[in-house]
Amino acid sequence: MSDKSAFVIDADWLEKRLGTPGLSIVDASWYMPAQKRDARAEYDAAHIPGAVFFDQDLVVDPDSTLPHTLPSPSLFARFAGSMGISADDTIVVYDGPGFMAAPRVWWMFRIMGVFQVYILDGGFERWKAAGRPVTAEPTKTAPGVFHVDYDPSKVVSLAEMRKVVDTGSAQIADARSAGRFEGTDPEPRAGLRSGHMPGARSVPSGMLSENGELLPLDRLKATLEAAGIDLSKPVVTSCGSGVTAAVIALALQSLGHGDVRLYDGSWTEWGGMSDTPVVTGKA
Repeated sequence: MSDKSAFVIDADWLEKRLGTPGLSIVDASWYMPAQKRDARAEYDAAHIPGAVFFDQDLVVDPDSTLPHTLPSPSLFARFAGSMGISADDTIVVYDGPGFMAAPRVWWMFRIMGVFQVYILDGGFERWKAAGRPVTAEPTKTAPGVFHVDYDPSKVVSLAEMRKVVDTGSAQIADARSAGRFEGTDPEPRAGLRSGHMPGARSVPSGMLSENGELLPLDRLKATLEAAGIDLSKPVVTSCGSGVTAAVIALALQSLGHGDVRLYDGSWTEWGGMSDTPVVTGKA
């Protein structure tokens, strides 16, 4: 067995295939407001040749009051088709640092029925630092039809999340920082309580990669187990708004874990309500 995730490709692999028909490259960079980075402006200034920009603040459910709520399958299909992406393509997703926002888009494509979808190890920053090709030229795409095969079983609603917390039917893996999980650091979004769901385990998403690369499988396994995750039992992943929860989903699926779901509302929904149970301190 390889020591690397089957969902990760390296820069050499991608550089050799630039311009190949049937290959879609997606810049999925997204940053927290505190990072003061404009992902779209950075894409316009430099991106991998042929890459399209996937705006994670735009490809959402327009009727939701929460950030990053998964769009309906038909709306996702329209967005993907407008980017010139086909469900039959081999899709490579990347972000700036490597494993912050790209896993969310990887996860979205997978639950919409695409399985030839991968993440670029090292991210765009490593790509640029190595002197690989970049361009500011807009990517020309022909709009197409994206055929969706949506799997709703991988997405957890608020009602389902309440049941998980009440019954302990699945483990909860929280990708936020330890300080936010424990309630010692404030939430970056106003109006949210601090802390975590009863029974949740703290798995900060940054622990699962190093220098822009996803950890090797043995270290992913050790990290998750050290956080208290039993790899033989169901897991629901959560974070602030549903983005970095996908990093844990990627790690678990890389290890062959089949029963992984993502709580799409995440802490913005749970922590923003008055009647959801919240605890503080370490798990």
